Amino acid sequence: MSELREGVVMRMDAKVCHVETGGEVVLAAPRGALFEDLAGVKNPVAVGDRVLIDPGGDPVSLVEVLPRRNQLSRTASSHDPREQVLAANVDQLLVIASVKSPKFSSNRTDRILAACQWHDIPATLVLNKVDLAKPKEVAALRATYESVPVPILETCATDGRGVDELREMLRGKTSILYGASGAGKSTLLNALQPGLALKVGKISRYWEQGKHTTTFSQLHRLDFGADVIDTPGIRVFRIHDIHRSELKGLFPEFARYEDRCKFPNCSHDHEPECAVLDALEDGEIAQTRYMSYLEMLVEASPDPVDYGDEDDEAP
Repeated sequence: MSELREGVVMRMDAKVCHVETGGEVVLAAPRGALFEDLAGVKNPVAVGDRVLIDPGGDPVSLVEVLPRRNQLSRTASSHDPREQVLAANVDQLLVIASVKSPKFSSNRTDRILAACQWHDIPATLVLNKVDLAKPKEVAALRATYESVPVPILETCATDGRGVDELREMLRGKTSILYGASGAGKSTLLNALQPGLALKVGKISRYWEQGKHTTTFSQLHRLDFGADVIDTPGIRVFRIHDIHRSELKGLFPEFARYEDRCKFPNCSHDHEPECAVLDALEDGEIAQTRYMSYLEMLVEASPDPVDYGDEDDEAP
């Protein structure tokens, strides 16, 4: 084994890691040992990981993933309950959501915002393509998410609205851009840095024989001093391994009312004298947010059985 070199994973294909090390990007094959004892995790390596590679072989091998300071993950799919790590070692996540074309999705937005709460990753909602919507439509979305509260930025790549503010928000940080296909992530990236491209260094004959997937996350180092992880459009985001009682804590607006609920373990779903349901009825909690919560509640894992004191438990 040659001397190991440290690098950062810039992109993940099916079985190929693009690792930046020493000023170039090389293709590395994860060692088989990384796939042993994964304990319910689908992928041992993710974009943003700091890794050690052995550059002496053909192919170059990825030997070790260094400890992460955080990660963003989800349940792999409805048919695969394993945890899929989407990115690691990030400072913030920006939800890129088009107001029109495609239409704004409360459910998709609320899911990723809840995931950021779960993983303790600061999040900002970027309302993109505001030129296509009526001012009152944008104002209504602002009111909903400012009441959570979630920081909001309005952008339009075609006329440059909000692009300078977005650049300053990204500067000096490692950020995830997350949004549906067509929401405008790539257009905003091009507005931030026209002609954006990553140079790939040595490509061995081993890799020339294979085919790469076309859907992947990729880390871009932008010229103004920002690292941005651009994620592919994901249709459904399910938080991995969360219990029903934990989910309500991911909707910050509930906390303003739930201490007035009759039952301390109130799920804000069916219980009598629920202050969150009262706030919903009074228009103090957005109905779209609450509907997202109910859908996620159905998907969450049942709580562990507690055989302790049953006084004042919700029915």
